[in-house]
Amino acid sequence: MNTAHAVAALRRAARAEWGPLYEKVRHDLVRKRPRVLGAIPMTLAAVCLTGLLQVVQNQPWGYQPVQNLGSVQASQPWWLALLRTPLSVFVPALDLPVWGALAQIFLVFGVCEICLGRLRTLLVAYLATLAGTMYARYGTAVGPDAFLGLPAKDALVHDAGPSAAVVGLAVYVAWRYRAWFTAFAVTAAMTVEMALKPNLAGREHLAAIAAALLLCAAETAYGARRARRARGQGLARGRERARGQEEEDEEEDEDEDEDEGKDGAPATRSSKRRR
Repeated sequence: MNTAHAVAALRRAARAEWGPLYEKVRHDLVRKRPRVLGAIPMTLAAVCLTGLLQVVQNQPWGYQPVQNLGSVQASQPWWLALLRTPLSVFVPALDLPVWGALAQIFLVFGVCEICLGRLRTLLVAYLATLAGTMYARYGTAVGPDAFLGLPAKDALVHDAGPSAAVVGLAVYVAWRYRAWFTAFAVTAAMTVEMALKPNLAGREHLAAIAAALLLCAAETAYGARRARRARGQGLARGRERARGQEEEDEEEDEDEDEDEGKDGAPATRSSKRRR
């Protein structure tokens, strides 16, 4: 009996946490039948591009071209880092298994492509990646003794690659669909990872999360402002309609009084009060 109650409680918690997200994904996948994968073409392209870059950069002839096109470091000029950032999102780390990166991209990018749209997914992914790059530049510029500073050697370390975009997107879509525990769990996991293994990638993950949360806060504030403005406009239109109705009623009363005066009929008590 206790087990049944526990399972039911877990189901309710899961439905409350992921229900809206699950329904959105399920609806789009069902609508795309029998071409289910047609719902996530950008995600499939991202997975294929990441796998291709992984294969190429592990070849003797392919490592340097991939680095020249998609490797971002804090020591590089700004213009070069910005040019390489779009491709750097899909360049996996050499010291990590690529299958983990591919699975993360497929899951997170796929959910976000369905729930957020392709353009918003790409913009949030680039924003998260750029936040990590900007933090690395700031940290290496101020030095390890300053607030959130980094040692100078980190200026030569490659950026986090797809993982920063994945983490930022996960927090953003969880916030948008009110999956609060998921957003908190991702943030806590990245914080623990950085505490246990402090490196530039862990710090860039936290910078990506901070950028995603700032974007969520800005969208929430903008939405609240628009709602207040819409309510104010609705109240103003309601007052204008009421004022217009009162003016019409007064004009009708005046016309009735004039007609009564012409016919020689005595004015009513209500019309005298108005006069």
